[in-house]
Amino acid sequence: MSDLGLGIDAGGTQTRWALADAAGAIVAEGSVGGMSATQMNSTAGRDAVRGIFAMLATQVRAAGQPLRACAGLTGFDGASTQVTQLLAQALKIAPAAISMRNDVEIAYLDSFAPGEGYLVYAGTGSIAAWIDTDGQFHRAGGRGVTLDDGGGGFWIAREAMRHIWRLEDEQPGAWQQSAMARAVFDQIGGSDWALSRQFIYGQDRGAIGSLALAVAASADTDAVARSILDNAGRELARIALALVGRYGARPITLGGRAAQLHPLIAQSMRAALPAALSLTQRHTLAHHAAARIALHSPD
Repeated sequence: MSDLGLGIDAGGTQTRWALADAAGAIVAEGSVGGMSATQMNSTAGRDAVRGIFAMLATQVRAAGQPLRACAGLTGFDGASTQVTQLLAQALKIAPAAISMRNDVEIAYLDSFAPGEGYLVYAGTGSIAAWIDTDGQFHRAGGRGVTLDDGGGGFWIAREAMRHIWRLEDEQPGAWQQSAMARAVFDQIGGSDWALSRQFIYGQDRGAIGSLALAVAASADTDAVARSILDNAGRELARIALALVGRYGARPITLGGRAAQLHPLIAQSMRAALPAALSLTQRHTLAHHAAARIALHSPD
């Protein structure tokens, strides 16, 4: 296999990679830890990214040496070349052989050709995206978890923690009667406020977003968890409708790991959209799409 393209989908909780051969077939894939472009803003963050890339390169080279690579990175705005240089050093290929893009752009191209439809992507954060026929990227949402990102994993986790601790203010010990609170506290290691405080303020956004798993796991027996997931679907519908309002009706695809947490999220989103709008849920494989994009990139 002498002509291999490497695709990378780097997100907050997981970085997935795939190798595609000259015919576009995926011949190997794997995953390492999560990362984001914002980590490049500090020395510690850059060191963490360098470590992730080193682990990724070890896995990739065990399967084959890529000639070109295409990477989608959460939060990448095209301004920094440092992350490209770090990846090139790890893979031992020229920086010019690497195409670095925003991860949502890659996910979009895995779902639609330019101009076709809108992608609503719910991972740790959330965003709605459209690439027009001229290749211009348009967005709604995706402003970051501090400001918004409604319907994403971090938002779901934050809503759950907010509800749990507000109720504890009013009725100490009420968490014991809540399936959602018990699941959340099991995941963080206990019900003491100090543990919640350390988890929320001492972890990265991907780790915090993982609490959404506990919310989804308890939704069938906890009305508050169901309400949070229902509201998550409405939030995702809102950003889809923002693009519809700006650019017209097109098919909508819902992707991302947070969107797959529980069927209620997609059901709620569907109910919040006009019946005439098509909605399809898709298990996006952005690392596969990126590998095939790499094959067609110039040397």
